[in-house]
Amino acid sequence: MDWNFRTAEELGAALRTGEVTSAQLTDEAISGIERDDKAVNAICVPDFDRARAAARDADEARARGDVRPLLGIPVTVKESYNVAGLPTTWGMPPHRDYLPAEDAVQVSRLKAAGAVVLGKTNVPVGLQDIQSFNGIYGTTNNPWDHGRTPGGSSGGSAAALASGFGALSIGSDLAGSLRTPAHFCGVYAHKPTIGLAATRGMVSPTAPALPTELDLAVVGPMARTARDLTLLLDVMAGPDPLTFGVAHDVTLPPARHDRLGDFRVLVLEDHPFIPTGEAVRAGVNRVADALADGGAHVERGSRLLPDLAEAALLYRQLLFSGATAHFPVEAYEQLQERAARLDADDLSLDAAGLRGMVLSHRDWIEVTNRREVHRHGWRQLFARFDVVVCPITPTPAFPHDHHPDPLERRIDIDGVKHPYFDQLVWAGLATMPGLPATAIPTGRSPQGLPVGVQLIGPMFEDRTPLRLAELLEQSIGGFQAPK
Repeated sequence: MDWNFRTAEELGAALRTGEVTSAQLTDEAISGIERDDKAVNAICVPDFDRARAAARDADEARARGDVRPLLGIPVTVKESYNVAGLPTTWGMPPHRDYLPAEDAVQVSRLKAAGAVVLGKTNVPVGLQDIQSFNGIYGTTNNPWDHGRTPGGSSGGSAAALASGFGALSIGSDLAGSLRTPAHFCGVYAHKPTIGLAATRGMVSPTAPALPTELDLAVVGPMARTARDLTLLLDVMAGPDPLTFGVAHDVTLPPARHDRLGDFRVLVLEDHPFIPTGEAVRAGVNRVADALADGGAHVERGSRLLPDLAEAALLYRQLLFSGATAHFPVEAYEQLQERAARLDADDLSLDAAGLRGMVLSHRDWIEVTNRREVHRHGWRQLFARFDVVVCPITPTPAFPHDHHPDPLERRIDIDGVKHPYFDQLVWAGLATMPGLPATAIPTGRSPQGLPVGVQLIGPMFEDRTPLRLAELLEQSIGGFQAPK
């Protein structure tokens, strides 16, 4: 039997009944990687010897009666996580030889849950692209079309899952880095509520692995089913044991509803800053139709929705505010001069990004205060709705574009070119206020490419969009292996 495309839930059941061993699963996964990854290049740092040893240990533990949630299940880890004894480079050539001494907290949790780590997955340089290529490990290709990107920055993880390289993976998300690769590769991902899952050790090379609270970024699960996302989130969730974990445990509330027909859903398909391509629009409407057919209450607009334009501008400022922290003084002063020349009425995304790069602390606090106003707006909206359905990006996976200046790149939306980074506005809708968002596959574009949407839920009610994802998987289908 081919186990490589089975779900983690199915693998766990087969392991418990003795139908298969972890050693067998691990050997089959490694064989698949050695056979198929030359064309995809998802696994940039294999760790096969230790994986086989961990699998043997898992089988012995199970024989002793161990019942940990991921015991013996093969998984992968995004390259940006510290794994003791493996390089953490973030795709930056000067750090190709950096070896951290200890595991990131989430890698420790994976191992504590019994998972077998096959290796690390590819990323863009500094995790700062919507693609996954770098000068150390090369380019990761989309398993559906090798001429297209799998997304970024968790592109290697999404490509690995779509290719059958492990049942689960962990990634991170600041600008859609979990959700966009899932959308491009036809798999599932969940961006947790900000602060729900500890991030220590998911840190740039040579930086100390401290339990810092990140402003926008989160770590989260990726899988081939919605139920597997929940399984992995339960392993990842919880505060850092060095900080809030000293005094707090996490108990997520149950999903608001268990039946599709009980959900109240707001559907969005248009954004003031960028058009939605027809393939993605069709995916949004496929979900909307499935919700309506299942008896859910569906609306297409609401006065309660926080202003999308202002939300995008706030997100762009916050996203770019940390980008210049280590710039040379001369470069930073040049940016200040450019920002000072902006017209006060310039409310473009580019202007917001430039202003963000030179925000004073006082100005940053004002932007943060505006974010709190938006958060309160979302609380009011989620008193009426349970989930918001909307795009992740305006298009399916686009062709590789390695132009050295990302500002010169363009994204083609139904034949019209748009600035490359403008496609981040939909990802920012959940990131700026820190909301949970689940990426789900909705089918294929006319060109045969995967198309996904995101389900945004209330803060710390992550189980609500996850449950809706599970119900939609039953009604519209889910992951399909690339042809």
